[in-house]
Amino acid sequence: MSSQRAEGSHGFFKQYISRRNSLMDFIKQFERALSHQREKELVADHVDAFQVAQCLLPMPMNKQMATLYTRTMFQKFEQELIQSTACFLELKTEDACKVVFNVSERKNWETRVAEVVYVKDSDHASCSCKRFEFVGIICKHILALFRRDQIEYMADKYILKRWKKTAKSGLVSDANGNEIKDCADPGLLIKRSTMSRLASDVDEDALMSEEGCELLSETLKSLQVKLKLLKDGPSNNEVGGSGSQTQYMKDPKRVRCKGRSKGVTGAKEKAMNRGIRHCRECGHIGHDRRQCPALNTP
Repeated sequence: MSSQRAEGSHGFFKQYISRRNSLMDFIKQFERALSHQREKELVADHVDAFQVAQCLLPMPMNKQMATLYTRTMFQKFEQELIQSTACFLELKTEDACKVVFNVSERKNWETRVAEVVYVKDSDHASCSCKRFEFVGIICKHILALFRRDQIEYMADKYILKRWKKTAKSGLVSDANGNEIKDCADPGLLIKRSTMSRLASDVDEDALMSEEGCELLSETLKSLQVKLKLLKDGPSNNEVGGSGSQTQYMKDPKRVRCKGRSKGVTGAKEKAMNRGIRHCRECGHIGHDRRQCPALNTP
C-alpha cells in the first residue's frame, strides 16, 4: 500500500516538476502543486456538502450511501451494488454458528467463485475477496447476500468513517494519540466565503434588468481574461512576500570534489605522449614487427 501511495505522489508531482528545474524552480512548482491540491480538495468538500449524487439504482441502500459517502466512494459502492445483481448464491455449509455461501459470477466467459461466511452470533458477514478489509467498502458478494435476505439498509459497522462526508468533523489523532491540525489555509476559506457572498449580491442586482445582465457578463469576461493573465504570470510563482520584501532564492554554489581533476587530453597530445615503437625482429626503432622491412623483403 505504501508503494502505491508513493507512485501516486510521484505521478502527481511529475505534472509540475522536471529534472531540469533549478532549486528555486523546484520550490515554486512544489508550492504550486500543493496549492492546487488543496484547492481541489476544497472544491470536492463543497460539492459533497451541498450536492447529493444521483442514484442509478432506485434502492433504499443506494440512496442511503449517497447521503453518507463522499462522491468518489459512492461511485465505487454503486458499481459494487450493480455488479451484485449478476452474482448467484449457493449454500455450501450451515451449522449452529455460521453459514457459508459460494457466490459465483460469470465474467468474460469465466466463472469466478468467492466464499461468503455469515456468523450468526455477531451478525457479521465476511468475504474471501477481502475487499472490505483492503478498500473499506462492502464487496458485491456480500451485497448479493444482503439482497437475498432483503436487507434494505446498510448497518453502521460496515460504513467506515473515513469515507463519510463528515470524516473531517471532530478531532483527528495519529497513531500516538496526538491531535492532527488541519492543513487547509483558513484564510483561503474566508476569501472563498467572502467572494461567494459578493458574487451572489452582484448577481441578484444584475438580474433586475437586461442592461445589468449585459454589463455583468461583459465585466466578468474581461475579469476572467485578467485573472488568467495574473495566474499565468511570473508574479504568481514568487516565493515569499510581495513588493520590496520579496525574498529571492539562488541556486547553491558549486563545490569541487576532493582531489585533483584530470584535464581532457586531445588526440594530438595522446599521440605525442605515446612511446617510441621498437621492432623486436631487427632491433631498429621507428617501426614494429608488423611493419619490419626485413620480414617484408622477398
